[in-house]
This record gives sequence, structure tokens and C-alpha cells, in this order.
Amino acid sequence: MKLTLPFFLLLFSLTSIGFSQKNVTVSGKVIDADEKFPLEYATISFINSTDNSIVNGDITDLDGKFSIDVPQGTYTVKVEYLSYKTKTYTNKLIDSDIDLGTVELSLNLEELDAVEVVAERTTVEIKLDKKIYNIGKDLTTAGGTVSDALNNVPSVSVDIEGAISLRGNENVRILINGKPSALAGFGDSNILSQLPAEAIERVEVITSPSARYDAEGTAGILNIILRQKETLGFNGSLNLNLGNPDLVGLAATINYRTEKFNLFSNFGFRYFDAPRFSNTDVEYFDRMVDGEVITPEYRRIKEDQEVTRLNRNYNGNVGIEYFLTDMSSITGSFFYRYGEDADLSLNNSQRFNNGIVVDRTIRTERQNEEDNRYQIAINYITKFNDSGHELTADFQYENSAEEQFTLIDENYLVSQETNPEPFQIEQINQTEDQKEYLIQTDYVLPIGEDTRFEAGYRGTFENEITDYLLRQEDTSDGSFFVNDTITNVFDYDENVNALYSQYGTKFGKFSFLLGLRLEHTQLKGKIDSRLTDAELNEAFGFPIDTDFDKNYLGLFPTVNLIFNLTSDANQEESITVGYNRRINRPRGWFINPFPTRSSRTRVFQGNPNLNPAFSNAFDVGYLKRWDKLTLTTSVYYQVETDSFERIQENTGQQTSDGIDIIRTIPVNLSTNKRTGAEFGILYNPEKWLRLNTSFNFFQFETEGDFNGIDYSAKNTSWFARFSGKVTLPAKIDWQTNAFYRGARQDAQTKTNGIFSLDLAFSKEILNDKATLSLNVRDVFNSRKRRSFTTTEFFNRDSESQWRQRQVTLSFIYRFNQQKKRQRNGNNGGNDGEDFDFEG
Repeated sequence: MKLTLPFFLLLFSLTSIGFSQKNVTVSGKVIDADEKFPLEYATISFINSTDNSIVNGDITDLDGKFSIDVPQGTYTVKVEYLSYKTKTYTNKLIDSDIDLGTVELSLNLEELDAVEVVAERTTVEIKLDKKIYNIGKDLTTAGGTVSDALNNVPSVSVDIEGAISLRGNENVRILINGKPSALAGFGDSNILSQLPAEAIERVEVITSPSARYDAEGTAGILNIILRQKETLGFNGSLNLNLGNPDLVGLAATINYRTEKFNLFSNFGFRYFDAPRFSNTDVEYFDRMVDGEVITPEYRRIKEDQEVTRLNRNYNGNVGIEYFLTDMSSITGSFFYRYGEDADLSLNNSQRFNNGIVVDRTIRTERQNEEDNRYQIAINYITKFNDSGHELTADFQYENSAEEQFTLIDENYLVSQETNPEPFQIEQINQTEDQKEYLIQTDYVLPIGEDTRFEAGYRGTFENEITDYLLRQEDTSDGSFFVNDTITNVFDYDENVNALYSQYGTKFGKFSFLLGLRLEHTQLKGKIDSRLTDAELNEAFGFPIDTDFDKNYLGLFPTVNLIFNLTSDANQEESITVGYNRRINRPRGWFINPFPTRSSRTRVFQGNPNLNPAFSNAFDVGYLKRWDKLTLTTSVYYQVETDSFERIQENTGQQTSDGIDIIRTIPVNLSTNKRTGAEFGILYNPEKWLRLNTSFNFFQFETEGDFNGIDYSAKNTSWFARFSGKVTLPAKIDWQTNAFYRGARQDAQTKTNGIFSLDLAFSKEILNDKATLSLNVRDVFNSRKRRSFTTTEFFNRDSESQWRQRQVTLSFIYRFNQQKKRQRNGNNGGNDGEDFDFEG
């Protein structure tokens, strides 16, 4: 735009004005009338008053200044800038050099309002390999987190513990700007509950990923695209949040962009108290061991746990994009996060026999954690022409260091014994060090207007070292000793090398994208324990490999088709078909066989014998778009082999006071089949009213057994959401979001349905430079999980709430963000770049 407009203005002037006329110089400066900052790229046009032909023109520089040579004459002079009112000088006689002085332009509020309506509206775009949800201005997530925002995206749900699922499947790959990132916590989605929702520009729901994407994630991929300011000049925003339970958040975004470089940064601080609770009621049965009936020490145990969680998080991201030429740029960025958590857990336990409380204890657990993580990223892009022929290269290094200290103390409040043996005090020191390198290069070659070939390489190399030290009290003298059976160092590597190529084309109304990805996966681990291999096998109850090196080579084809039923852009209608093969690699905490210590009676234990799971998935979708209504539907089917399932079983071990220890362990449980359908409606009948609803229904069937027990199950479930936004008098926006997840059941556990409702109100203030909003998430405080587990050893009834009702007041102030001109260049590393011929 910058080069094209002056070129044509100059061409017009050369064809309409003779070279014999004397030229004079017209200069001046263009600024914003309110804030007095210069307007770069404002257009100045000189129009011949006789025949209305354009004689000459130009645009302002970085300081808003211009200097233009025109022949002597009488002109209509126009000074224009996007979203501003045009300044016009009619019949201006210019017969000598003249300085127009400072030209002040005022915002065109009517035009600006129209632009904002489009920008805020939630829209959906159907691409060959993805659905793109521009989540717009979601009031209910103001002051919230990325997890809160994701919970409003169709097909996606976030449970009460922060686990993210896609179409009801939790094996979803989270990417940030197209790449694995420290912002997503090395695959751990918990960090997303600590990043501000305002950082999101759009979410790409990729249920049939193309070959360009990592094959990880059998459910698909969620690619979170963060906002990157493309506004020229100096601009930014300040965001303050206050809430109850205690919440204080402060975030700042500062950017400076010129023709040659773009400096971008954002900084944030967040302090919050996130109290949670859980209640369990367990009934134990007699069990048979070697032909002998074993009666449990207690028939029933009730536990009521309350946890106070105080969190302080600091994060910052700075970077620079430097334009080497008009066709190439290099971008470097640095992300850092520091977090401090202080948790206090009180667990009140009651033990029953014959309906009478015989023992009662209080377990106190104090846990302090420090988390340091940073990421260095470099991106290079060069474009060989304007038709999409380009080469990109990426390097990324991430480092995470967590230190955790836990003090556990349990004491009797009531006991059936006169002098019961005291519990040991436990001290746990745990460190987790993670490092990951990413090297990637992608080459895109357009072949004509409607065909494109891509090829590339990606290598990710991750190492995770967990050092776990358990000290226990010697109750005879109060000293502490190291527990050799639990203390360990677990060194785990996941290395993936991948090559891919894909070919896409369009002819008529039909488009297709075919791809093939070759991946080599190495899963390597070593357990350094003071126990021998034989002792470890006996302690875990099954043979384990303490030094393993597993390698897998796989081909992952993808097929994505789209057929446009109409060529009318205002009445879009299309059908999409997709097939892909995916892999689910076990994470380190799924592999580490040493159990957690958060409960003496219930533990989670990893399984070093886990192998990756593989899936084949099919998807058929339909989109129909009218002027004010968009309808999306799809049906899907997936078969996953060696799928991970968490099963609960009796370890055969007991605590010091005779309670059976129940463990949860992940295993490769044969085959998992999933069939489902979903649909969504976006409806904007009036400028003041926006409605959005989606529904997802799925059936899952598991076939498999472990340790001689059949864990096969077949069940259906569903979830639905509704969002409505109304503009009230005085330009107050009111938004309501409702969500319901239906009941579900697997081989051992039945989980009740969950309903939640969010409300929010918002108003623009300070001449639309600031926004004040109030939102209430989970109005009825109903986002609680209730589940019932049945095994041959016990029945358990449990209820838990990860986060209670939250009330947040948010204030956002923006400065110098009226200007919206953009330079064509790299958009910040959107992996899986869109084809130009999607539906």
C-alpha cells in the first residue's frame, strides 16, 4: 500500500501535466487532534479543480511530515487517514512554496464504531486443515486466564482441574503460535491457567492436522495465536484486575514499530488465592489373598480436604522483528516466567467400623514451590516473491527449573488405642529440570495461483530430570533418615525427528491437501534408585525396566478435502472431509514409577512400560453461512490402539495404621473407539445482539484388560455451551455464558454432569480509550465434580471443586491504538500457514 499509492499518483501526474510547468513545494505535518501524536502514512492528494484528475500525492513519514512537489495551479487538497475525518482544502491556489502547517485530524467515531463491531464479533473460518475461532471481545474472560478463554471455544472444554479436552478427549496438543512453547508449560496445560486471556487473538481448532504439524495429540491440536501489535509507531495498553477470592493482576503491553523494525513487549504480575476442597467417602471390602480372606482394618474412611493456594507469578516477553529487506525479516524474542506457590492443605480423616468413628486424624501438608522458566526463540523468513514462495527457519530453546519443598505432619484427634503409635513427619525435596531444543525449517513453493507444495523438517529434543528425596522422622528420637525405597532420580529424554511434505491444489469448487509425515521417536529413561532392580519390581508389583531406550518409526498420512457448494462469498456453503494418523507419546510423569505422597492411602504411580498410542481419525464437516447466521456441523470417528487408561487398584500394601493403599496407574489398555457429532451456530440478528451456541455428542468404547481384570466399557456423553451478548442503553455490554457437561462413565468410575454460568458487564470510558468490566465466573458456584468409583476392593464417593466462584473487576487503558495500517511481513510464526484457496 505504501509503495503502490504514490506510484499511481505519480503516474497520473506525468500523464496529465506538462513538464514545462514550474513546480513548487507543499509541506506540512499531520497529527491526531486529541492526543497530538503524529500520523504516519496519512495520504495527501492534489486534485485538479478543473477536471478532478489526481495531479500528485504522497504519504507522511514517521513524524507525520510530508513534502510534495506539484506544478503551480489551483487544487483541491485532501488529507486522509483510516478511521479519521478527511481534511479538505477547496480551490487552494498554489503558486509558490507553501507550508500548510500542522494539520489536525479528528477520529471518525461512526466509522470507528463500525470497525469495532466487526473486530469484536466472534467468527469462525473453515480452512482445509482447521477451524479458526476469532474469539473477539469476550467479556466473561476479562481479568481471566487463557484456560477461561479456551473454555468458550466450541469443541473445547476445560474441566475443574484445568485439564483441556477436545471433543471430550484429553489427548490434545497445545501449541503457542504454531510451536511447542514454555508458555504452554512443556505440554503441561496448568500454566495456561496463569496467563491472561487478553493475550489471545484467536484459537485454531485443528481436528484434522496437516502434515506440517507435529503428529503428537490423538485428539488433535489447539493452536493459540497470541496478539502481536502491528500498529505503526508507539502504542500499548495497561490492564489492572482486582477480584475475590483474592486476585490482583497487572499487565502492560508496549510496542514500537517503524518501517525497519518492530519492538514488542508485554509484562505481567498476578497474585491470587485459589482455595479448593475435596471430599471422599471410601468403603472397603474383604479381599482374597492366597486363599485367605483379608479383612480391612477399617470398613469406611471419610476424608475432607481443604487447600489454600497462594500464587505469585511474574512474566515478561520482549522481542524485535527486524526487516532485512522488503521480502525478509528476522525475529528474536525472550520469554521469562517466575512463580511462587505456597499451599496449605488440611485433611480431616475419619475411620469407621460398624458405623462408629474409631479413629480421627488431621493431616497438614505445607508445600512451597518456585518455578523459573524461560524461552529464547529466533525466526527467519525470506519471501522470494509476493505469491507465497518462501523459506522459514526457527530455533527455540526452553529451560524450566522447579524446586519444591513439602512438609507433611499427621496427628490423632481421636483414637481407639490408648497410646497410638505416632505418625512420621515427612520432608520432601523435589527438583525438576527440563530443557528442550527445537529446530525447524519450512519451504513453500506455489505452483500457479491455485497449487502449492510444502516440505520441511522439525526436530525437538527434550530432557527432564526429576530428583526426589524423601526424609522421614525416626519417632524414637525425632531425627530424620532418608527413605531408600522412595528416593530416586529419574532422567527422561524424548527426541523426535520429523520430515514432511504436502501438496495442495484447487480446481473449480474443489480443493484438497495431501500430506505425509515421517517421524522417528526416541523415548529414553534411566531410574537411579538405591534399590536393586529386583527390589523395585517387588515394590511396584510388576516388572519394570530401569534403563530403557525405545525407538519408534512411523508414517503419518493426512488427507483434507473441501468442496464449496456455492461461489457466493455472502452465502458460503462447503463440505470438508479429513483423515489423519496421530501418535500419543507418554509424558515423563506418566512414566516415572515412584508414587506421589499427597495422600498416604491414595497415590498416583507412573508406568515405565508405557508405549505410545496410535490413532486413525476420520472427520466430515459442513459449513453454511448466511448474512447474519453461520452454521457448522461435523461427524467424526476415531480408533486408537494401545490407548492410555488410568486404572485404580489395590497395591496389596498398607499404611502403618493398617489402611489399604490404592494406586492410580496408566496402562496401555488395548483399543479405544470414539464416535461423535457436533454443531455450532453463530447468530447476529442485530447490531446490539449476538448469540453463539454449540453442542457436542460422543460415544466411546474401550476394550482391554490389565492384571487379569477386564476394563472394557461403553458409554456416551455430551457437552453444550451458550453465549449471548447484548448492548444495553448507555453503551453497556452484557454477556452471559452457560456451559453443561453431561455425565459419563468408564469401566470403574461414573461422573455426574456439571453446569456453570458466567455473567459480565462492560463499558467503554475515557473517550473509548479505556474499558471497565465486571464479571462473575461460576455464578452459582456449581462447577464441582461428583464421581462414584467401584472396584472389587472398594467403593468411593467423591466430590471436589478446583476453583470457587470468582468476581473480577477489570480496567484496561489503551494509548495510541487508533492506527491500524500494517506492513506485509511475517505474522509471528503461525505454523501451518493457511492456503489461499480455502473455503
